[in-house]
Amino acid sequence: MDARLNYFASPTAGKALKYFMSAGKALKDSPLQAATQELVALRVSQINGCAACIDMHTKEAAAAGETSVRLNLVAAWREATVFTEAERAALELAEEGTRVADAARGVSDEVWAYAAKHYDEEQLTALVVLVSFMNAVNRLNIITQQPAGNYEPGQFH
Repeated sequence: MDARLNYFASPTAGKALKYFMSAGKALKDSPLQAATQELVALRVSQINGCAACIDMHTKEAAAAGETSVRLNLVAAWREATVFTEAERAALELAEEGTRVADAARGVSDEVWAYAAKHYDEEQLTALVVLVSFMNAVNRLNIITQQPAGNYEPGQFH
């Protein structure tokens, strides 16, 4: 499969994505735990069906020491016993934040309160921005049919 657009060859994409990707770097440096960031990025990408991002975040998480059991269970996190309560809160917020059109109500007060019980304001800010960022990146990749499978950990960092 070939991508519809080559973002690396486009001057417009180069200008816009330079700033966009710096937002991703700022998130990496946020106080939200790196493992949580990868789990959330993976779950958002699974919901949206972004193969390129699923490839990337699965490999990044594995390279950082995440277990295959946890990575394989992200899609079914509600029934899995391998996630902390804080991770479960982050995954639930990520799902509701990604499915805003489906739910037609956004993130519920209950889900927000559950996340706020486990994360301080800076971590919540990073979590909200991460969910929004991943949804945007997923759309960039899906619209242009970016291929998956060849990502190498650290390739974009």
